[in-house]
Amino acid sequence: MPAIADARILILATDGFEDSELLEPRKRLIEAGADVVLAAPKSDEIVGDKGVRIAPDATLAAVDESGFDALLLPGGTKNPDKLRIIPDAVALVRAFAAAGKPIGAICHAPWLLAEADLIRGRTVTGWPSVRTDLSNAGAEVVDQPAVTDGNLVTSRKPEDIPAFTDAFIDLVEKAEALQPA
Repeated sequence: MPAIADARILILATDGFEDSELLEPRKRLIEAGADVVLAAPKSDEIVGDKGVRIAPDATLAAVDESGFDALLLPGGTKNPDKLRIIPDAVALVRAFAAAGKPIGAICHAPWLLAEADLIRGRTVTGWPSVRTDLSNAGAEVVDQPAVTDGNLVTSRKPEDIPAFTDAFIDLVEKAEALQPA
């Protein structure tokens, strides 16, 4: 049986992340034995929208898709809005997608998927205020706690974190099962 313990997962965030959407999935992934790395545009602590501070393990410039099995994108209004105007962040998201690796995006984070032009023709969800943007980017938008379409898992809000994290873990486990032994 594949195990998430074999996975190396990158979380990409910056100031303004939704505290629970970074911390709760991160905790579950670590508890499941995954090697989780938090990357940010700078090496200084980043601050969540409710004041939680966390030091990144790496900078955005120091990571690339080849060193990881999956990518997790927490929401918050400011976090993905800031990241989607950083070319290196968008390129990293595109690299994970091009490699067919699992990508999880919750709340406002699907903005990054839209910016990277990854949702055209895909079924996704997100926070209500970003759904028009997702639809305009060519996605079919649904209102469900967690939506998996290919290598993407999207979710709506903090209350959906358990369903989102379960769906993300399932996708990572399936991807791990496809890797040669």
